[in-house]
Amino acid sequence: MGIYEELQTRGLIAQVTDENEIRELINNGGARFYIGFDPTADSLHVGHFMALCLMKRLQMAGNRPVVLIGGGTGYIGDPTGRTDMRSMLTPETIQHNCECFKKQMERFIEFGEDKALMVNNADWLLDLNYIDLLREVGAHFSVNNMLRAECYKQRMEKGLSFLEFNYMIMQAYDFWYLHNNYGCNMEFGGDDQWSNMLAGTELIRRKDGEDAYAMTITLLLNSEGKKMGKTARGAVWLDPEKTSPYEFYQYWRNVDDADVMKCIKMLTFISLEEIEEMEKWDDSRINEKKEILAYSLTSLVHGEEEATKAKNTAAAIFSGSGDDANMPTTELAASDIPGDDIQVAELMVLCKLAKSKGEAKRLIEQGGVSVNGAKVTDVFATVSRDDLASSVKIQKGKKVFHKAVLN
Repeated sequence: MGIYEELQTRGLIAQVTDENEIRELINNGGARFYIGFDPTADSLHVGHFMALCLMKRLQMAGNRPVVLIGGGTGYIGDPTGRTDMRSMLTPETIQHNCECFKKQMERFIEFGEDKALMVNNADWLLDLNYIDLLREVGAHFSVNNMLRAECYKQRMEKGLSFLEFNYMIMQAYDFWYLHNNYGCNMEFGGDDQWSNMLAGTELIRRKDGEDAYAMTITLLLNSEGKKMGKTARGAVWLDPEKTSPYEFYQYWRNVDDADVMKCIKMLTFISLEEIEEMEKWDDSRINEKKEILAYSLTSLVHGEEEATKAKNTAAAIFSGSGDDANMPTTELAASDIPGDDIQVAELMVLCKLAKSKGEAKRLIEQGGVSVNGAKVTDVFATVSRDDLASSVKIQKGKKVFHKAVLN
């Protein structure tokens, strides 16, 4: 089985432009492909993780990845999947985010001579002459066709800025530039990027008369049809300072039963033969599958040592042994506790277990909060400064555990 067939079996391929040509290129290690990452935050998240895993698979099969950091397109913002315009980032923020991305990507992709390449489209987009762009690139785009693209249609009623309207042209220009300067012959991305990717292949074929290809990967959705990678507390980040290894482990440990095998196929590097055997397991082994998924992905992102710590911590907490050494922890300053005690609701906000005191109180009223193993029934219940000095364990619902300690 070639790598193309393996990607199909794992459910990763959504759409391709020229299947026979793409299959031959990928299976023979002839793809020099790129995936773009816009630096809208200072950390990659689970959505990027899928793309990085794909790049890693293809690199292992002899193909050469080009990581494109969107230092230039980050000034515009991709309208895909959004109901309003992105916040405008400063050049300093964009540069900082780009540097953070590079550090995280080096855990997945092997960079170096004749290996993976990392480029930043700020190097060519920021110096573009607007008139030249209109003549050289804009002439190849039909406004009618652009407006029919899914990424624009969903924004037409609420309003699409002219700034965002240019995003498709910028992304197409990226592919053309990478094709001519780095030999890229293929672009990969999520299936929500299909219209933008087609624009790039079409631009190359019209301007250069040469072949270029595009392939989209299936976006990982949960059983309710929503994108995975979101929790009640926000996105699942790859930066351990934003999402701890334990929280990352628990996120995957708690995916819906219906999504476990899909995640194992799409995201882990467990062989297809092993996966085929796992699919034969009966339903009583669902938790074993979840533990394999959680450990595999935590090890891939944070290393085996952190994955083992997360697994042991989870096992200890849920078995009641009380080993909380690696439990997510919020360290409080003296100024956070102005008196001799603090309301549990306020403490939950400080620990980011609730967005507001009102939300925390509703959770308490619903019986969903415990402190040091005892259910909290009074919305005005407090925790003393002395208790916090030796640490307090907060449980939200059945699966979220957090420790607060006063320095």
